[in-house]
This record gives sequence, C-alpha cells and structure tokens, in this order.
Amino acid sequence: QVQLVEYGGGLAQAGGSTRLSCVASGRVFSINAMGYYRQAPGKERELVATIKRGGETIYADSVKDRFTLSRGTTENTMTVYLQMNSLKPEDTSVYYCNAFTHYPENYWGQGTQVTVSS
Repeated sequence: QVQLVEYGGGLAQAGGSTRLSCVASGRVFSINAMGYYRQAPGKERELVATIKRGGETIYADSVKDRFTLSRGTTENTMTVYLQMNSLKPEDTSVYYCNAFTHYPENYWGQGTQVTVSS
C-alpha cells in the first residue's frame, strides 16, 4: 500500500504562483512514477506532470514552461512538489496526486482545489 497526502492549493491570482506538494509513504520503493493530474468540472481527469523513477519528467503541453515538478526522497517517504507559475484561470481545477507502482497499482491523493481568479 502507498498512502498519499497532499498539501497546498487554494486561491491564486492570474499571473501569480502557488505550490502543491504530495507526500507518499508506505511501499514507496514500488513507485515507478509520481505526479499530478487535474480535473475541472465537466471535464475528464488529465495529466499535469509526472516524474518517473529514473528522473524523466513529463508535462502536459498546457503547463510546459509554467509548471515545474520536482521530487525529494527520504528512507521512508517520497515527496513531489509542483511549482505553478504564470497561473491562468484555465488552471482552475481539483489537483490529484498520483503514484503508479510496479505491481502495477494506481494510488490517488485526496485532491486539492486550485482556483485562479482573473
């Protein structure tokens, strides 16, 4: 099992910045990729950014050059940080942390709302 706890989110101004973080615990050794998805009302959940075990990071075209995903690890946890700059109203969404393991299993965080006002 992998447990995910998300932090951050809230209200931000267009053009501003905010940061999300997600801490994974449990079988973190099994995580092959970890990152964020988002889902706006009436839309499907979509990938925002993910970082693979080897360090390769994949971004959605809509957030490239604005968002940066980074990772930190300890013996028992893995944390990802999503730095969100140059925010746009269309970034408004619920952001879900995701961890994909080698078993394979898919784990989701509780979700955090990010609202960007124009």
